[in-house]
Amino acid sequence: MKLIVGLGNPGEEYENSRHNTGFIVLGMVEKKLDLKDKVKFVYPDKFMNNSGKVVAPLIKSKKDLKDLIVIYDDIDLPIGRMKISYDKSSGGHNGLESIIKKLKSREFVRIRIGISPETPGGKLKKPKGEKDVLKFLLGEFKDKELNELKKLSKKVNEAIEVIFIEGKDKAMSLYN
Repeated sequence: MKLIVGLGNPGEEYENSRHNTGFIVLGMVEKKLDLKDKVKFVYPDKFMNNSGKVVAPLIKSKKDLKDLIVIYDDIDLPIGRMKISYDKSSGGHNGLESIIKKLKSREFVRIRIGISPETPGGKLKKPKGEKDVLKFLLGEFKDKELNELKKLSKKVNEAIEVIFIEGKDKAMSLYN
């Protein structure tokens, strides 16, 4: 069984926050994915920093690990962009770090979804300082940003199908 995990925080107060990008995009993909019968969609019911407690019991073998995709927010990418990666560090993302620690492995596919605005010149407008970053992450998406995610979800959907049918390397060459 293929497993796609969207990272976020449970609870209504976090529903449209940037940190819930994984939940939001997974919800959009779940409605469209053609391989639904072969995929389990997981929205962890624990807070982001404890995502590994939900994911680890679902991974029982190396094959399960190969069939895992984690979708999450990335402050280092502009909104409307995604990047597929494999066997990388958490990059400071606490939810991903929790999964890596509980699985004792980094050998799974991630789809990072950009959440940062850009200047007209294409530079990222990221908040600086821990307090401002946290405020930004827990802040809600504007309607325009949600529309960007909706458009991007089509590309994410296609990428997931390529990952499961033709492999992660093919998907990375097509979508990164």
